[in-house]
Amino acid sequence: MEFNNINIYWLGHDGYKIVNNEDKIVYIDPYKLKEKHNEHDADLILISHNHFDHLSPEDLRIINNEKTSIIAAAECVEKLKQEGFRNIKEVEPGQKILQDGIDIEVVPAYNIDKNYHPKEDKKVGFIITTNGTRIYHSGDTDAIPEMNEIKPDIALVPVSGVYVMTAEEAAKAINNMIKPSKVAIPMHYGTIVGTEVDANKFKELVKVCEVVLLNSE
Repeated sequence: MEFNNINIYWLGHDGYKIVNNEDKIVYIDPYKLKEKHNEHDADLILISHNHFDHLSPEDLRIINNEKTSIIAAAECVEKLKQEGFRNIKEVEPGQKILQDGIDIEVVPAYNIDKNYHPKEDKKVGFIITTNGTRIYHSGDTDAIPEMNEIKPDIALVPVSGVYVMTAEEAAKAINNMIKPSKVAIPMHYGTIVGTEVDANKFKELVKVCEVVLLNSE
């Protein structure tokens, strides 16, 4: 999807590749990348938490290079160092970072009625601002009060249920709290849990903005 000279590619599950008008390449939570991504082209990698489908050393190795910067939730850092990665910045909710000309805000991501992503773990989501556009990647989360403060142009949110919001919960969060000014994009389906049925249900229920279902790249 192209918006405001930004290209957003869904890599499957919660993974994204974002390329701005200066050809800066940002990856978020890459997992089970297709062979064509074996280009070691990442300027910046964001990792929301330490579960295997978000922190995947095998996938990181095919996009990482000697100049790549990694911004990761605190719980990820030891694993990354053990796997030989460098240029790692440890973050927690509330931090703001300027990296490669891209503004990164680190926001909370947690469950409220299940125990897969406890708030005390300080797992995170990210707001990326580039080309004057705010892109919110929620990470693995339920609908949480902090979403009222995000105010994104584009929101990437999970819809599968089980570990995260259901399609109905995600649509309610978009309509009542997140309220993207432009586009909502569903994620966290089609790999481990969730299907296109969930994505289409989400699209049907969102009323405040356009919903775009991306094909996995």
